[in-house]
Amino acid sequence: MDSGSSSTDAPPPLQRVGSDASSLTAVDPLPAHKLPSSQYKGVVPQPNGRWGAQIYEKHRRVWLGTFAHEHDAGRAYDVAAQRFRGREAQTNFPRLPTGDRELGFLLSRSKSEVVDMLRKHTYADELRHSRRREAAPSVEREHLFDKALTPSDVGKLNRLVVPKNHAEKCFPIPPAEGGMLLGFEDERSKVWRFRFSYWNSSQSYVLTKGWSRFVKEKGLRAGDVVGFYCSKAMERRLYIECRTHGQGPVRMQVLRLFGVDIAARAPPVVVVVNENGKREREEVVFG
Repeated sequence: MDSGSSSTDAPPPLQRVGSDASSLTAVDPLPAHKLPSSQYKGVVPQPNGRWGAQIYEKHRRVWLGTFAHEHDAGRAYDVAAQRFRGREAQTNFPRLPTGDRELGFLLSRSKSEVVDMLRKHTYADELRHSRRREAAPSVEREHLFDKALTPSDVGKLNRLVVPKNHAEKCFPIPPAEGGMLLGFEDERSKVWRFRFSYWNSSQSYVLTKGWSRFVKEKGLRAGDVVGFYCSKAMERRLYIECRTHGQGPVRMQVLRLFGVDIAARAPPVVVVVNENGKREREEVVFG
């Protein structure tokens, strides 16, 4: 075997380990480019030069997102740590003092909400919006319309059909391609962003992207009611509220007969075509 071949195929060097001098193990050579460690807790460097933030919850890693700057990832960890571990959290920067409005905002959100805001980099915007709302006088609101949710509204289609007359009267007309994002503020001042678009195939207006997450977090079911509102101020803002579990008179009473759910007073039903051309049965909602 020539010298070039032997140098290429040579096994890794052996090194003695432990107290037993006869114990040998193969040691892999160190990688040529080892990523530097971070000075901040919960921060890990990324191969692309960015910085990741993570926290552990019950021995499971929760990823908090990636950030351009190391200190931003460190602050993201601090936010999550104070929500996950309370006043005992070890943080990179000084902890929020008791009574601080940011701490109140943080504790009023669920852990999953906080993680979602950090991953999407919307935490600062949501906090700023909450502070502005607290400082501002109460806003007088106008009721736009209610929508009783159908089974397909809360199913796997990730969309809410908005009655055409209400969509054209209450919301801006979306562009033909791609639709537009609309922000709705809920009763906890959290802003939900849904994609609002028009489906030519079914000739209907729909809220799509973000809707399934709203349904899941609010625990919505068929028959629950979603109300839409807007502010009467010059700066027009949209609001969304839910009425569930008998909070409103619109929820249907369901009887079970021979294993089939039967509405006590079923609304009219029409057949519509969804975005993919599939026919669906849809309840008619009168505004």
